[in-house]
Amino acid sequence: MDLKKISDVEWEIPAEGDMNVPGRIFASEELMNLIKDDKSLEQVMNVAKLPGILKASYAMPDMHQGYGFPIGGVAAFDVETGVISPGGVGYDINCSVRLLKTNLKASDLVGKEKEIAHSLFRTVPSGVGRGGDLKLSDKELDEVLIGGAQWAVEKGYGSDNDWRHIEEEGKLGGANPKDVSGRAKGRGRGQLGSLGAGNHFLDVLVVDEVFDKKVAKVFGLELGQVVMLIHCGSRGLGHQVASDYIKFMDEEYGHPDFDRELVNAPIKSELGKKYLSAMNCAANFAFANKQIITHFVREDMKHYFPDFKADVVYDICHNIAKFEKFNGKEVLVMRKGATRSFGPGREEIPKDYRKVGQPVLIPGSMGTPSYVLVGTNEAEELSFGSTAHGAGRVRSRTEAKKKMSFEDAEKDMAKRGVFVEFGGQKGMIEESPFSYKDIDEVVRVSDEAGIGKKVIKLVPKLVIIG
Repeated sequence: MDLKKISDVEWEIPAEGDMNVPGRIFASEELMNLIKDDKSLEQVMNVAKLPGILKASYAMPDMHQGYGFPIGGVAAFDVETGVISPGGVGYDINCSVRLLKTNLKASDLVGKEKEIAHSLFRTVPSGVGRGGDLKLSDKELDEVLIGGAQWAVEKGYGSDNDWRHIEEEGKLGGANPKDVSGRAKGRGRGQLGSLGAGNHFLDVLVVDEVFDKKVAKVFGLELGQVVMLIHCGSRGLGHQVASDYIKFMDEEYGHPDFDRELVNAPIKSELGKKYLSAMNCAANFAFANKQIITHFVREDMKHYFPDFKADVVYDICHNIAKFEKFNGKEVLVMRKGATRSFGPGREEIPKDYRKVGQPVLIPGSMGTPSYVLVGTNEAEELSFGSTAHGAGRVRSRTEAKKKMSFEDAEKDMAKRGVFVEFGGQKGMIEESPFSYKDIDEVVRVSDEAGIGKKVIKLVPKLVIIG
């Protein structure tokens, strides 16, 4: 592999052999040394071999090995000649993160941390297979798959101001529930309003540093303010949609010799259209899921702060494929563990943010800082309007459990002054900072490369994981 350094934060793999375009990686020397430890660079090259890919096969600074695409992988495809690959979206369709700004200050939490963390953990169901208390009929579930967060608001779980601050206004069009299997619906039916497991979390944080006061003010964020991050996705429903269509595409089209995980279908094919419809259904389920969790959180926090308010700053997709326009041309952009980062003026951005750009949310690992950035016009030229989505794993969950004990993880959180509520000891180990890249370095690269500019830094106080 010929890896060329373009700048301190950008690398290129020249197009060779069957590659249709070069690979383009945003990373520092420090991050690149970690990236080389897995097969993610090979995956960047394989994605570059897919039909109809445009400009480059991109990878963000938090990249690591995934299914088909690397996590942190981005690729845009010509609508007429390109393909759609479930591996370019991921199993957890629309795994995403929401930022809430509250009317609390850091001092309001003092002395109540443990009690609030325990209460939030009880309020929001979490863990593998665990669901919420909502029991949906077939008709209601189909309405969720079409209506997303807007359906939840109509049912009394929030206000219109919530969905107006969600990517795609919390509702992707072209979602036909008939394209979602009965098995997928069955897996999701009882899981609406639940967090899940793995790296999904609910964090209570404090604004620790402001880098851009003007943009922070537009987003309604200030020093010392308490905020909340909710990170979850489409649960078992989205996972099953991915499994179903990987199988359907393999049966109809086969898979590439260079990587069977990159099974795909032409965008314009009947099967390609059906996958995009089912994917949109799963994405809408995820939007509704986070909207209902937000409602639960608001109601629970009122027990401690009767005048509690929490407004949605923004809610972004991580694992998604979308038709978007760049330089007047519509393309299909797949973002796998990557965040949209649109600059000022784009009509997709909520009106009250449009003059400064889209909020970009990059959560850290458990116990480390998280960041709010703002999208740039430069990102639209450099990466089809994309940047990192988190710290990015550096150790697998299996490796983490071999090298760290629960006691070690618990002591580490105590040293950081973070109160943690968890569903199982392995979650404390698997999601510890030990398992992830340095979030500060990931964000520095994004900022320096111009694919997302720093606005504020958040530090965690309470962490709830599955």
